[in-house]
Parts: sequence; C-alpha cells; structure tokens
Amino acid sequence: MTRSLAMRYATGYFDSGAFHADLARRVGFRTEGGAVELRGYLEQEMAPAAERLGAVPRILDNPVCAGKPLLVAHRHEGDDRPTALLYGHADVVPADARGWRAGLDPWSVTVEGTRWYGRGTADNKGQHTVNLAALEQVLKARGGSLGFNLTILIETAEESGSPGLAQFCAEQRAELAADLLIASDGPRVAAGRPTVFLGTRGTADFALSVRLRDRSYQSGSWGGALRNAATVLANAISCLVDGRGEILVPGLRPPPIPPEVRTALRTIPVGNDPDDPAVDEDWGEPGLTPAERVVGWNTLEVLSLTAGEPDAPFGEIPGTAHARCHLRFVVGTDTEALTDAVRMHLDQHGFRMVDVVPGAVLPATRTDPGDRWVRFALTSLERTAGSPPALLPNFGGSLPNDAFAGELGLPTIWIPHSYSACDQHAPDEHLLAPLAREALGLMAGLFWDLGEAEAPHRVAGQE
Repeated sequence: MTRSLAMRYATGYFDSGAFHADLARRVGFRTEGGAVELRGYLEQEMAPAAERLGAVPRILDNPVCAGKPLLVAHRHEGDDRPTALLYGHADVVPADARGWRAGLDPWSVTVEGTRWYGRGTADNKGQHTVNLAALEQVLKARGGSLGFNLTILIETAEESGSPGLAQFCAEQRAELAADLLIASDGPRVAAGRPTVFLGTRGTADFALSVRLRDRSYQSGSWGGALRNAATVLANAISCLVDGRGEILVPGLRPPPIPPEVRTALRTIPVGNDPDDPAVDEDWGEPGLTPAERVVGWNTLEVLSLTAGEPDAPFGEIPGTAHARCHLRFVVGTDTEALTDAVRMHLDQHGFRMVDVVPGAVLPATRTDPGDRWVRFALTSLERTAGSPPALLPNFGGSLPNDAFAGELGLPTIWIPHSYSACDQHAPDEHLLAPLAREALGLMAGLFWDLGEAEAPHRVAGQE
C-alpha cells in the first residue's frame, strides 16, 4: 500500500481504456437541462460511482429550481479524520449540433489524436470523472480505506447560474460540513502546467437601454433633427469604459491589487497555448500585466449591442438601442452600489435618457493563499509533478464558489483538468487526453496524501 501504487492504478485505469469508456457513457446523457436526463445521469452514473467509493448517495430536490436535483453522498471513516467535500456538475450547455465540425457528434466521444471531442468532455463530465476515478484507485491501493471522510456533491444547474445551490448549502450546512472543498472546473493557465485556483471573479450583469421613440425615421428627412438612439448608447458606453478597455466609473473599479496576489501572478502566463488568441498588450487597465488584468482586476464587458435592423438597414434612424453588459469583479468591489454608480456616472455625463437595468450578481471569492490547506495541496501536487503548480488567487471567470466559501465557510481548492482552448461552451468541445492522464495521477497523489496522518486537520468551520 503505497502512494506510487495509487498513482499507477490511476494511470493504468486511463491506459486500459476504462476512462474513455466511462466518459463516453456519461457524455451520452444529453444533460442540456431536461429533468429526465439530469436525474438519469445522477441515478445511473453518479450514484453508482459514489457507491463504488463506499459512499451512501441521496438525490435531493433543488430548493428553488424544479427539475434540477442534486446528489449528496457520504463516506465516514472517523471523527478524527479530515473531511473533503468534492463538487462537480452534471449539466452541460446546449450542444448546438449543427455547429460542430463534420464527423463530430456532441453526444459521443470522438478521438482525434490527443483530442477527445464531445459535449461535457471538458465541462464538466471529464473533470469530475477524473476525480471520482482517482478516489476509486486510492481506495483500491489502500486496501479499502481512503484515510479521510468524503462528501460528494453533484449539481445539475451550474450552466444556468447554479440557482438554488447557495440556499441548498445553507439548508444542508450540517450535512455538507467539511474541512475543505476540492473541485475541478475551468482551464489550467497552460495545458502542460498543473494549476490551482482559490476562488473566482464575480459577475454582475446589467442592461443599458435607450428608448427615444416607438419607430425609426428616414435619415434623409430627419437626419440632424432627431437623436439617434444607437449613437447615444454608443457614447454612453464610451463614458463607462474607454476605447482601450479602461473602466472610467470610479464605483466599478476595484481596490488596489494586494501584494500577495501580485506576487502569486508574477509567473502566470496568459495565452500560452497554440490555439489561444494573441493577447492585446495595450488593452485594459494601464500598468498591469495580462495576468493582473485577468485575475486581479475588474473588467467591464459589452456582451451585445443592437439597434435598428442589423441584417437589413434601410437608411433609418433607430428609435431604440440596447446593450447587455457585465462587470467581472474581484473581492473588495462594492457591487451593491453598482447600479447607482453607473446611473450617477451617466447622469453626470449627460445621458439621463439611458436606462440602467440591474441583473444577476455572482459574488467574488478568494481563499487566503497562506491557508494551510492551500499549502497542503500545492505541496502534494509539486511532489507528483516534480515542479510547483501555478497558483491563481482566483480564477478570471466565474463559478458558484460563494456557496462553498460563503455559505459553508470552506477553504476552496480548485484543480482544473482542462485548458483554455478546449472550446468549452462552443462547438467542438474537447478534452486533452495527455492532460487527463496526468490529472488522474495528480489527484490520486493528492487524495492519498489527504489520507496520511500528517495531513493538516481542523474542525470543520473553525481555524
């Protein structure tokens, strides 16, 4: 019973074809949002996987979202053992089968070289399959023991913003009590570099609308006499964020980047993989590195902008214009005042005719990089990989981490098993096979170390 044996079992599981078989079967569930498929995935895939780990599964209703159940499973080995909460999600974004390249089917795994194509291969079925399989190999190598307590939580509404997850965690706080969260989602900083991130930027959605009149008017007769709603909206946006991406609204800017975050980001690349787009070095907040702009700062993004008839313009002045925007924000940003800050700034610049409509807010989170569970995870991964993993104080994107960091008060350790060019959420989504194989070994080593006597332990919810 050795650590290296657990890792050999994990990579052997991949080499035998068992990982491919498990992933292909799971990708075959069309978990785009239908209640039958989502429950079927939990009943037919996740519950048996939990039972193979000696965990007792239950499927529970979502407290606010009908047809989006959650699976919780427990394995208890001792009150003196640490408890890990393992999270994943079963749902996927719509497949958009017509957009996939010829020869690819989003509901089956197609292997082309090192790329395994299929909806959910990267987000999130491939990633939670890695973690569940690594646990199973550790259990086998240790003769039927993990050495720690395990709680598994699989949700089915992550791609729609995890409605009900935070409330579920609040209602089930005692059942979900743990020492740390271990989860896998999102990409590594580079395909060949194991990565840990400790939280996420938040997202605050809002819409801007200009409604000047009920119809459009011909520009030859009225051009120069009537305001153009599109022109008004374009200039309103430009007073919020300038032509190089710098945020101009004081209330939307974050506090200064903490020194420990700057230190952690010094060696973090952005856009290093062959399929990544070229980084615009002159875009965003002046004086920051690309990693600081993506991880440590706020960005205001215009997601859509419409006016008139985009596909058939006929020389008419549009009476209305609309934009959907969001702020990606870091810990310390006052999002409760976001709408007021935008409203005041627009008014000060003469755009009282622009309406501001607030939308959903997903909070930002960040575990202290000095937390002992963080140090534990980094040490374990370095022991396996032979070099230090990349450490991101928070992920540049958004995940429902506040349910765990906020409602449950857990240090959150995210270890992604994908890469930035995986086409997550797009046609031709894929998993890199060498990355998945490496991840199985990394996670087997981490779970083995978690079961060792010297693993740091604290009472759940306390330091």
